[in-house]
This record gives sequence, C-alpha cells and structure tokens, in this order.
Amino acid sequence: MTYQAIERDFVAGPTEQADRQTFRLRLKALFLSLLARYGALAAFLALWQISSALGWVSPAILPGIDKVAVALWNGLIGGALDADVAISLQRAGLAFLTAVVVGIPLGLLMGQIKPVEYALDPILQLFRQTSALALYPVFILLFGLGETSKVFVIFWATVFPVLLATIGGVKEVDVKLVEMARSYGAGYLTVFRRVILPASVPAIFVGLRLAATTALLLLIAAEMIGARSGIGFQLMNAEYNFQIPQMFAAIVLLALLGLAANALLVILQRRLSRWSEPAA
Repeated sequence: MTYQAIERDFVAGPTEQADRQTFRLRLKALFLSLLARYGALAAFLALWQISSALGWVSPAILPGIDKVAVALWNGLIGGALDADVAISLQRAGLAFLTAVVVGIPLGLLMGQIKPVEYALDPILQLFRQTSALALYPVFILLFGLGETSKVFVIFWATVFPVLLATIGGVKEVDVKLVEMARSYGAGYLTVFRRVILPASVPAIFVGLRLAATTALLLLIAAEMIGARSGIGFQLMNAEYNFQIPQMFAAIVLLALLGLAANALLVILQRRLSRWSEPAA
C-alpha cells in the first residue's frame, strides 16, 4: 500500500476501513471465481492466438483469433451472413418446435400408460438407434433436396432426446406425491396438472437442451448437401475457396448460437420450475 492509501485508511476511521476491507475481499473472491470459471477458456484462446502469431501453427491453416473476429464482424455487420443466419435459424427452429410438439405429449403418454409404452417402445428403440445422417439420403429421395428433407432430418435427430427425457421425467415422479394428491380427492387430470407435469419439467428441459444442441449439429450436415444458403453452406463454401478466417467465423457463430439457445432454455426452465430452486 502507498503512503496516501495508509493515510486515507487512518483518517477514514474503523467503519470505512472495514467497508474497504470487505470490498477488497469481495473483489478478490469475484476475481478468483472468474478465474476458476473461465481461466481454462482464456488460456485456450491465448494459446490459439500465440500459436498463430508466432508461427507454431501455419496462420493459413489456423488464423489468429483477431482475424477470425474481423471476419465474423464483417460478415454480420456487412450483412453477408444475416440472411444465412435467418435461414439456418428457421430450419433448426422449425425442426426443434416440431420435435417439442411431438415428443413431449407422446412422452407424457408413454410415461403414464404402460400398455402404450409397451407397444411403442420396440419401434422407438429401433428408430432412435438409426442415425439421422444415415437416413438423410432416404429423406432426400422422399422429399427432394428442398427445405422439407433438411427440416425432417433435424427433426428426426431432435425428437428422441425430448421424447426419452419426458418419459424418464414422468417415471421419476415421486409416487408418494401422487398418492397424497389422490388421498385428498384429486382426480386424474388434477394429479397430472398439479403433480406429474410440474415434477417432470426439469427432466424435460434436459432433453430440450440436448435437442437444441443436436439441432444445430444436424443443421450443418443438412446444409452441406444440396443447400445454397445457410451457415453450413457458407462454412463449406469458405472451405472450398480456402477462406479459412471466414470458415472459422462460421464455426464460432454456430457455437455462439448454441450458447444463446442453451441460455434461453435455462432461463425458461428457471421460470417454469421455481419450486425446484434451493431456498436462499
């Protein structure tokens, strides 16, 4: 500490000194928390930049983060990627919403009614073990190279995480809660609405987050075949033309979209299942 700082602490008195000490401790705790949380990521990015700048890796193959950031900025601000982002989000969003509309009701039904699960489980297990990418040529033959085949292959890959998570969430509901509700005279619909559905929400959102990630992964594969627009198309086009910064910019953009989708689902989950949050 400098002489001026010591003098200020002496003149300030014990109360202000304690406040300053508390502030310093909180600031230190915040720094250590950020370091523990993002230290590995910062080290990775620094190693990436240094490796490219010092020539440890060829800059033509692995451009620096600064060049990737410039390419991403120019693509978004210049409008070159705006239409592709909109088209990709439309494809992935439509497939994801369709998976939600199909997977959650069917999962709730199979989770509660054992004869339905018994009848549908074999075909479900067969379909979920069949790769969506392996079926993509079949979808192209059935629906053509247009939007339908792209949306359908993404839907095929995303519906199973939602469906299985919903079934698991229903089965994990505490039986004692259901019995207690029925002992108080609650009917089937009331038990479902007040007990089963709320208790299944955390598990359902696990499936939704997995499905959102899967939708973006399959989106790239779908846009690499027979597409003339979308982030996946721009990624492949940049690779074919050896525009490596633009290629990495598309990859980073996809990662950011995935993080944004996951963050939105986490916020929605917290709003819909506040009862499961630990008390402060």
